Amino acid sequence: MIQIENLVKKYGDKTAVGGITFSVEEGEIVGFLGPNGAGKTTTMSIITGCLSATSGRALINGIDILENPIEAKRNIGYLPEQPPLYLEMTVKEYLNFIYDMRSCKLDREKHLKDICDTVKISDVLNRVIRNLSKGYRQRVGIAQALINNPKVIIFDEPTVGLDPKQIIEIRNLIKALGKNHTVILSTHILPEVQAVCDRIVIINKGKIVANEKTENISKIIDGNRRLNVKVCGPQKDVLPLIRSIPGVSYVDVLGTHELESTAYLVESEPGIDIRKPLFNTLASKNYAIIGIEALGINLEDIFIAVVDTPEESKKGKKGSKKSILAKKGKKIEIDLSK
Repeated sequence: MIQIENLVKKYGDKTAVGGITFSVEEGEIVGFLGPNGAGKTTTMSIITGCLSATSGRALINGIDILENPIEAKRNIGYLPEQPPLYLEMTVKEYLNFIYDMRSCKLDREKHLKDICDTVKISDVLNRVIRNLSKGYRQRVGIAQALINNPKVIIFDEPTVGLDPKQIIEIRNLIKALGKNHTVILSTHILPEVQAVCDRIVIINKGKIVANEKTENISKIIDGNRRLNVKVCGPQKDVLPLIRSIPGVSYVDVLGTHELESTAYLVESEPGIDIRKPLFNTLASKNYAIIGIEALGINLEDIFIAVVDTPEESKKGKKGSKKSILAKKGKKIEIDLSK
């Protein structure tokens, strides 16, 4: 549905986007992430036809946005960070204006009613946009993006400034729209991406540094398996014993709990399942494992690691025994008794 091929954008001697390539399939919801200055906004502007590229192509439903912008834009609904609203209009007047401006051929009354029902703004149709809350204005902005029933919807920071209830409502709306549309969601709110998106693309310094399905995104760091292990036994003996097991790359104490047990964070080397040797080693010394839980690396960890890790460490230094969380200087406190 969306194909980005070797996209480059330069401003004089400065390269904002350095030859990126990725695609978004029909029906996918893709999170597009990047720190300030990474090239994210520039890329979004090129995809939506608001900015030309220095070289490369952006195809929307097979149509080059630069060569045939009018036809390509007919396939795009766009919600910028600041919704393009005319504050002196009522919601109804504004949506009818957008309908006419886009030369929409669908049945006006039915189509606008369906959109209003979808984004839940039917109860404010006759209110002046200036008098609406931030949440309702955002919904009106989403409604304008849906007029003409575009195949692709692009959201730029759709929940900025909303309260928690509004954020949940907008997230649910985006997920619902993903059933019938291809969606790109650009945001800095990492839990939002995990809650909504099927796939995550991370850009940094004009380059794609990660492109993975949401459930597989933790693999982009180093493939480590992280376990929360609760063991009965003296910490001074158990800790070095776990560290001695082949395949263990990192161990740290998380805290003490009931039954004179201690919780440990245990990381294995890439591709190694440490659970069986861990059990056998501890059992041989009569130290009982009374709890074991696999821990995922959250998106914040991944984002920081991918964006901030020096190039040499991304290539994989040998012999490092530090946890990805320890590298960031994080102190972890996890209560396994809950």
